[in-house]
Amino acid sequence: MSQRLVPDELWELAEPLLPEFRPRPQGGGIAAVDQRVVFTAVVYVLTSGCAWRMLPSSFGVSVPTAHRRFTVWTEAGVWRRLHRAVLDELGGDGLIDWSRAVIDAASVRGRKRGDPTGPNPTDRGKPGPKRHILSDRAGVPLAVAVSAADVHDSHALEPLVEAIPAVRSRRGPRRRRPGKLHADKACDRPELRLWVHRRGMAVRIARKGIESTERLGRHRWVIERSVSWLTGYHRLNIRYDRKGIHYLGFLTLAAALTCFKKLAKARQTM
Repeated sequence: MSQRLVPDELWELAEPLLPEFRPRPQGGGIAAVDQRVVFTAVVYVLTSGCAWRMLPSSFGVSVPTAHRRFTVWTEAGVWRRLHRAVLDELGGDGLIDWSRAVIDAASVRGRKRGDPTGPNPTDRGKPGPKRHILSDRAGVPLAVAVSAADVHDSHALEPLVEAIPAVRSRRGPRRRRPGKLHADKACDRPELRLWVHRRGMAVRIARKGIESTERLGRHRWVIERSVSWLTGYHRLNIRYDRKGIHYLGFLTLAAALTCFKKLAKARQTM
């Protein structure tokens, strides 16, 4: 199971990013738990959706240790740097299509109240967060974010674009701006169009009351597939984490794993 959840190639990217842990002296002292074991346990919690207390003992790491290191790694920005590291590998292999980027969002239920959560207007006002994702033309997630469920989708456009990291290219300098940005009618605001244009990108947003979303949907289906990919990480489908930074950490790790799967599949065919 460990090799399936965390292949050697993924561990080679993740290991240098993890802060070093030293054993905590308790009585005569305890041996340090292997970093890869804990990392694998975190990936298992994300993919299976199980509660921390239900972590199988077969992983060889205690629940407090796994949760404590996940917290430290999240606060240290490990998942964001891992996502960028995988994107660098994709970019270096020419597997990122910068001709177009697409934005979408999906609301989920929340079992724990905390920041950010809000009443979901599409689910009878039940509290929860909203996942935002920006992908390239092929659906590779370039940036993710979390907001309250009642926050309008248009408010996420600028932060998502700014969150795109400078990614390695096969030839030339690093890149972080797509050629065109696609979004649905929720982002049909003049100030957003102007903001995108000023950053050197073309913009394609269906106009309210004028254009049908069907034509735009020919390009937006890739982001809907990306949202579907993220639902495969069951920990994301209901927010159990009281702290918003923990839920965002899981979402960012899921984006990194999604990118890695594309990378591994592409390299197998090379």
